[in-house]
Amino acid sequence: MTQQKQNGKLIAIITMCFLFAMISFVTNMAAPFGNIWGYQYSWAGMMGNMMNFAAYLFMGIPAGKMLVKYGYKKTALSAVVLGSIGLIIQYLSSVFGADVAAFNYGGQVVALNLIIYLLGAFICGFCVCMLNTVVNPMLNLLGGGGNKGNQLIQIGGSLNSLTGTLTPLLVGVLIGQVSEKTSMSDVAPLLFIGIAVFVLSFFIIWSVAIPEPQANVKNEKYEHSPLSFRHTVLGVIAIFFYVGIEIGIPAQLNFYITNLGFEGSAAVGGTLAASYWLLMLVGRVSSSVISGKVSTSIQMTIVSTVAIVLLLIAILMPATIEVSFRGNAIPVKCFLIAACGLCTSIMWGGIFNLAVEGLGKYTAAASGLFMMMVVGGGVMPLIQDFIAKGTNPITSYWLIIAMLAFILYYSVIGCKNVNKDIPVD
Repeated sequence: MTQQKQNGKLIAIITMCFLFAMISFVTNMAAPFGNIWGYQYSWAGMMGNMMNFAAYLFMGIPAGKMLVKYGYKKTALSAVVLGSIGLIIQYLSSVFGADVAAFNYGGQVVALNLIIYLLGAFICGFCVCMLNTVVNPMLNLLGGGGNKGNQLIQIGGSLNSLTGTLTPLLVGVLIGQVSEKTSMSDVAPLLFIGIAVFVLSFFIIWSVAIPEPQANVKNEKYEHSPLSFRHTVLGVIAIFFYVGIEIGIPAQLNFYITNLGFEGSAAVGGTLAASYWLLMLVGRVSSSVISGKVSTSIQMTIVSTVAIVLLLIAILMPATIEVSFRGNAIPVKCFLIAACGLCTSIMWGGIFNLAVEGLGKYTAAASGLFMMMVVGGGVMPLIQDFIAKGTNPITSYWLIIAMLAFILYYSVIGCKNVNKDIPVD
């Protein structure tokens, strides 16, 4: 019987890690797709990303409630169905609507196909929000919380980074250099891959038994909420900033290199953006090895400090300091920015782990709050993009540094649970 429980636990862990990978695969389409739309409409570069993350604002709390009412399995199945629908709608933006005007924005006639694409991105946002709501608390609970819980989140995050690496790389290869002829039809193969993976994941989730740790408490009424815990409230803010950091760093790096305008610049930009996600994979694998022994707080303090230092050097370094990369002169600062992937790699799992520590029965509700605040991945990169357009992409990284400073504060001071008097059993 014990062996059966262990096998069931292992299958649940593998399933959650598989879903973790899908989150990044879908999410990371938005920023490189922005190269296509940004060429046609100067204001639209980050709008797909914004729609993707705006969905979290609307779905975060409902997703947490779904988790409690319907369980992890049904929530995950609903999510992958929505994801398939969202990707199909994004594909339809390449089929029709390009010659049909939807509205006039600032003197630009906006075609219907952009509206279709944004709708698809918004629906995909619902999908990844629900998947995030399932994956993070489940892995933390399967690991027993604490350092072991963080270790499982980092293992799942490693697969997340692997698919995150592939997405911008594949988009860059598919579109090469952005021109007036570039359209969503050029990246249709990637959308088909995403749809196929969602269909496959549906049958995998359907066929495995997933534990439902909240099932025995779903009808209880609580005197408190996750917001009763100071470290959770600060963690929610940290998550809002972190997702903005995670998305903003490679997105602006991709735009910066693409706009250098040399032949194949989009492919090079996609490659360096992919290297950022690849380094996130390296960081998460490394963290999964040491997380059983090194505290999450210490890891978070180190990586947030190093990220600030790397970006300070990148901002202050002259763009004339270059190296040859794939036959082109690329500013060295681009590689320093990409190196931040090593630092941001562990922040998602680290913040979540610290913020839910000691929450007990309030963990599922807290997960919904965290998912709502993932909207920061749409809001903060959009603000960063406005800064970049008003000044330049490199100057916009001052915003990233400011957000990293808050995460450093949270890692050292804000993560401490000062509300241990609240019963959580």
